[in-house]
Amino acid sequence: MNEDEPFYKNRRVLLLAAVILGSVAAIMVSYSDGELHIGNNLKYGLDLDGGSWLQVQLQGAIAQVDADPGKIIQVEFAKLLDDPGVRIENASGASVTFITSKQTTQKTIDSFGFGASAVSADPGGGTRVTLQTNKEFFIQKYLKDTLNADVKQIPGRFPTYEIRKEVTEDSLNAILQPVDGKVVPPFRAGVTKETRDETKKRLENKLNPVALKQITITPIGDNYLLIDLPGVSIEEARKLALTPGKFEIRIQVKGNETEHILYGDMISGVGVPQKEKGEAWGVSFELNDEGAKALQDAAIQYDAVKNPSAHYLYMYLDDKLVYDAPLAPELARNIQSVPVKNVVATTGTGEAGQQKAKELQLHLRAGALPVHVKEAGSGEVPAPLGQKFKEQVAIAGLIALLLVAIVVGFRYRQPNIIIPMLSTSFSEVIIILGFAVISGLQLDLATIAGIIAVIGTGVDHLIIITDEALAGGAMPPDKVYKSRIAKAFSIIFAAAATVLVAMLPLILFMDSSALRGFAEITIAGVFIGVFIARPAYAVVIQGMLTEGTDKKFVDED
Repeated sequence: MNEDEPFYKNRRVLLLAAVILGSVAAIMVSYSDGELHIGNNLKYGLDLDGGSWLQVQLQGAIAQVDADPGKIIQVEFAKLLDDPGVRIENASGASVTFITSKQTTQKTIDSFGFGASAVSADPGGGTRVTLQTNKEFFIQKYLKDTLNADVKQIPGRFPTYEIRKEVTEDSLNAILQPVDGKVVPPFRAGVTKETRDETKKRLENKLNPVALKQITITPIGDNYLLIDLPGVSIEEARKLALTPGKFEIRIQVKGNETEHILYGDMISGVGVPQKEKGEAWGVSFELNDEGAKALQDAAIQYDAVKNPSAHYLYMYLDDKLVYDAPLAPELARNIQSVPVKNVVATTGTGEAGQQKAKELQLHLRAGALPVHVKEAGSGEVPAPLGQKFKEQVAIAGLIALLLVAIVVGFRYRQPNIIIPMLSTSFSEVIIILGFAVISGLQLDLATIAGIIAVIGTGVDHLIIITDEALAGGAMPPDKVYKSRIAKAFSIIFAAAATVLVAMLPLILFMDSSALRGFAEITIAGVFIGVFIARPAYAVVIQGMLTEGTDKKFVDED
C-alpha cells in the first residue's frame, strides 16, 4: 500500500466493498415483470422451510443377452401370424429367411416392425419372407415385445441391453429359454446414467410447477433419486413423482376392441387447462407431423371418417381412461384430406375435472418417465417445525458471531483490531449468502454448518495476519509489513489448500445433497476469504494501526 494513500482507497478494499454491495443486491433485489422488487431472495431447503422428501428407486436392469435369431423369428411369427407351421430356411448375421404355411402380405409383415422385408409366394402354398436386419435388433425386439417394456441397446463389444422394467436374472433366463437364449453375466439391476438423468429432468419438469420453492433432485448411484420438495405434502409428492405419466391414444375398432394410435412422445405442444365444452374442463395439445399422420391413418383405416359415432377415440394416462368420445363430424370430414394436429382431451366438470386437467397438463408437458419408479423412502417436515429450525439456526449463527467477538476481544482488547476483524468476518457471511443466491444453492442445516465453519477458519486466518504483522510488538515499516503479510498468507494458502483437498471428495464422489451442499459452501467460503476478504483485511488493519511508526501494540493476555 502507498503510504500516502488512505487504506479505504486501496483496490483490495474497494473490491471487497463492491462485492459486498453486489451480494446485498443479489440477496435483496429481484427483477420481474419489468419492475424491481425488494425482498428476500434466499432459497431455503426442506429442513428450514418444511415440506417432504421422497427417495425413489428406478426400475430396470442391464444385461448381456445371447439368443438364436432364427428361433426368435420362428417363435415370434408363429404367434403373430397364428401359424405354428413357420419354419426357418436360412439365418445369418444380416438376414433371416422363413417360410409360412399360410399366405400373408408384405404390409402385414412390415406392420410387425422387424425391419425391411422381401415377400414372395412359396411353391408349397405359403409365403417366403426375408427380413434384412441383425441379431442384436432381433434380440432387442424380442425382449421388448415379450416384456412389454422399452429396451435400449447399449453400444459395446458384447450385445448389452438396458431393460426399462423391473426384471430378475432368473425371470429373464426363463423368457429367453424358448429362443435358445440366456443371460451372460454380469447382470445388474438398475439403469444407465443417461436414463437416470433423463428421469431426473422429467421429474423436475413435473414437480417444479407445483412446488412452492425450487425442488432439488439428487442422484444416488444409478438406481436412486432423492427428491426434496419444500412446501409440498408427502401425499402430493407421491402422487406426482411415482406416476409414470404414460399418455396413449387408442381408437375403437369394433365392439369393445381398440387399437393403439400413438403415445405422448408425439405431442409437440400443450395448452393450459380451461373449460372446453360448456362446464367441462380440458387440455388442448398439438401433435407433431408423425402423430398427426398416425391419427389420420387410423381414422381412415378403421372408417372413423365415414362413421365417427361407431369409432370412439380413447385417451389413457397411465392406463386410466381420461377421455372417450367419437370424432367430431367436422373433424372426421377434414381428416380425410388433411392431417389434424390440434386435439383436446376433456377431463370432467367441477373442481375434480379441473384438478385432473392440471395433472394431465403436467404429465403431457414433462413427458412420460423413461422407467417406472417406486418409493424407497420418504419423510415430511411440517412447516412450523421448519420455521422453528430456521429460528434456531439464526440464533446459533448470532451466538457463533458473539462468541468469536468475545474471544477476539479478550485477545486484543483494541477496537481498531476487533472491529475490522469482526466486520471482515461478517462481510464474508454476506458474500457467501450472495453466492448462494446467484448459484441457486439452497440453505439448509448442512450449508449453515458450512458457513459457521467458514467463520471459524476465517477468524483463524485473520488472527494469523494480525499476529504476523505485530510480531515485534509494533507496526513495522511498510516493506517489513509486506514481508510479514507474505509469510502469513503462505500459511493461509496452505491451510486453505488443506480444506479444499478435504472437501473435493464430497463434491466428486458423494451424491448426498446435504454433504455436497456443505462442501460447496465451504469451498466457496474459502475462495471468498482467501482472495477477497483477507487481502482487504491486511490493508485495513495496516491503515487502522499505523498512525505513526512508533505505534505500539501490547499483548495483554
